[in-house]
Amino acid sequence: MKMNRQMKWLIVEAVFCLGWARLLKAMPFSKVVRHLDLQPHETTYAYNEADEAVMRRISNALHLVSRHTWWESKCLVRGLAAMNMLARRGIESTLYLGTAKDGDGRLIAHAWVRSGRIYVTGAAEIPQFTMIRLFGKNAAGSRSNGGALSRSR
Repeated sequence: MKMNRQMKWLIVEAVFCLGWARLLKAMPFSKVVRHLDLQPHETTYAYNEADEAVMRRISNALHLVSRHTWWESKCLVRGLAAMNMLARRGIESTLYLGTAKDGDGRLIAHAWVRSGRIYVTGAAEIPQFTMIRLFGKNAAGSRSNGGALSRSR
């Protein structure tokens, strides 16, 4: 598979962001929420169409890299990494947390990230889970604005 320079750098960034997110996972989640300045609101489904390709490249890089890290890079780690990579580019996103019961009746959890209409991580498993919590990350430089886009190009 031939990759352009931009994708190669995105893969390097994904490795670092996944490692950073894995370290965050060791913290109590309430501290992670404060550290990342996540707000208890859903961001808008509207988005700048120019960002769609960026969102898809980030999704692809995280999917590719997360299969090859020597640390656990499951849904929450991928979601936190995605939010970080999107925020670095001034793109807002929402982290969803959901639960379900497995075949043995045990409670299982899942996390996924959406930006605009694009599900950046965890989309395939969404139908199996009931969303119980969400956290929005506004575009860089904006604070809890109810999910409205705060930047223009």
